[in-house]
Amino acid sequence: MRKSLSHALCGLLALGGIVSQAAAADAAKDTRPWLGVHLMLTNRGQTEALTEAIPGLAGAGINTVVAEINYGFAYQSHPELASDNASSKEQIGKLVAECRRYKIRLIPQFQCLGHQSWSQHTFTLLTKYPQFDESPGQYPENKDIYCRSWCPLHPEVNPIIFSLMDELLDAFQADALHVGMDEVFLIGEESCPRCKGRDKAELFAKAVNDYHKHLVEDKKVEMLMWGDRLIDSNKIQYGEWEASANGTSRAIDLIPKDIIICDWHYEPREAYESVPMFLEKDFRVWPCSWKNAKAAKSLIDYSRVQDNPRMLGHLNTTWGAVPIKDLATFEPIRLATSSFIASAIVDR
Repeated sequence: MRKSLSHALCGLLALGGIVSQAAAADAAKDTRPWLGVHLMLTNRGQTEALTEAIPGLAGAGINTVVAEINYGFAYQSHPELASDNASSKEQIGKLVAECRRYKIRLIPQFQCLGHQSWSQHTFTLLTKYPQFDESPGQYPENKDIYCRSWCPLHPEVNPIIFSLMDELLDAFQADALHVGMDEVFLIGEESCPRCKGRDKAELFAKAVNDYHKHLVEDKKVEMLMWGDRLIDSNKIQYGEWEASANGTSRAIDLIPKDIIICDWHYEPREAYESVPMFLEKDFRVWPCSWKNAKAAKSLIDYSRVQDNPRMLGHLNTTWGAVPIKDLATFEPIRLATSSFIASAIVDR
């Protein structure tokens, strides 16, 4: 950790244009803490706003952006799945160029398995291919559920999803992809002819392993995912949102250890027990906060004292709490970057 922090100041100052291009190139190594922001990129306006915001984010110390695009891209392999006002490859190309100019790593996210609806609106995959639904014919207008899921055992799902992933990797010129996987409540449903009666941990692990094989083994890129479904709510008392209460947590021992776990926590706590748990399981961990500045500082302080080389840094999620143009002044982001900069100065 001390070595990575000693590199952090050089990297962050370089991003702000204070040192030379050569020094910036030297600083932009894997030893830098990952100081990131996660945001939605589901339409052209958000893509344009992010492109304009990149210089400010770099100056604030951000060196990684996770852009959750989902169906907000003009896919060529499956144009029927692109949502209205989807970003074009040309628009994403401009964003990629700006990120490269400011030495920000850009990672696309495609939300897999869960979160296939929001409120009464079902997203395009299950609208165009309703046979992929994990709960077919159930919950009209999405009443009495949080979000729909697709079936991890349907034989026609992965070929389509992999085509979308491949297009995103190409458009973003990305060396990593975030597959989401948070808050999956509908899995192993009795109404699913394939998943009924199956072990939910094994179903969840099967989905994770499918994506890992395609991304890490076949495409040679890194894979990131949210960590909440791998946390047992009976052992770590986070509740059913931050941890799993529906039997998926045992999947933690059924998936590859080179997956990067984005461990999100949005409320102040004395301890965030899942952080050392994931580290002890040999995962790389990227702790994530949201809009509560006190909670962000608490998680930053707790995770940093782990002093483990697999503790990557800090990711600030946003979820619409602040306009993209104002991200550089978002208080939790300031807390994260200033914390790592201060530590780098002390360690020098």
